Amino acid sequence: MHEATITAMPVETGVANGSSGWQRLDDIASRVLDVTLAVIALIILAPLMAVVAAVIYFLDPGPVIFAHQRIGRGGRSFPCLKFRSMVVDADARLRHLLETSAEARAEWERDHKLRDDPRVIGIGKFLRKTSLDELPQLWNVVRGDMSLVGPRPIVVGEISRYGRYFEHYCAVRPGITGLWQVGGRNDVSYRRRVAYDVTYSRARSCAMNVKIIAYTVPSVLLQRGSY
Repeated sequence: MHEATITAMPVETGVANGSSGWQRLDDIASRVLDVTLAVIALIILAPLMAVVAAVIYFLDPGPVIFAHQRIGRGGRSFPCLKFRSMVVDADARLRHLLETSAEARAEWERDHKLRDDPRVIGIGKFLRKTSLDELPQLWNVVRGDMSLVGPRPIVVGEISRYGRYFEHYCAVRPGITGLWQVGGRNDVSYRRRVAYDVTYSRARSCAMNVKIIAYTVPSVLLQRGSY
């Protein structure tokens, strides 16, 4: 699958610039926690990730890692990594589906997702329900593109969903998990998702991140709102 070409204008946010000294220290502590846990997870999960990559290639030959441009902190774009869970020509198939199916187009415009996505390969549904497709994002965390906890990274087409709250999204690094994931994930409306992101941006702390990470484990195991 070809990497999408997306450009976004960096934005300056009063939310981020107005952080207090204590908030900056807490952000540093959160970053240390991010890198430490991400490196440990990459080492421990390396054999599993190798197996997942091999299975994807065996069942659907092609790139096993998919890099999609998403919006990060400050409004800057970055390549968000995932194990490929879709067919190689997924973008073309999506365009065709949205042009020919009013029902699919309405669902996409509402949630920016499709519950029964025809682009997903055989193992793709399993990878998504178990969140195994997101393991490569641990490398995004080490690189500094993402955090373990934060808003899910969005594409340019989703910026309008945030409206005047977009600056709150841009004030923090997007995360692998967050309030949206532990609050219901895809069972939650997009409007509620934005509310979760604003709440996190305003109240974030290292202690809050630890709690969200802890709550993420049962959410993933129970596959709440995942598809």
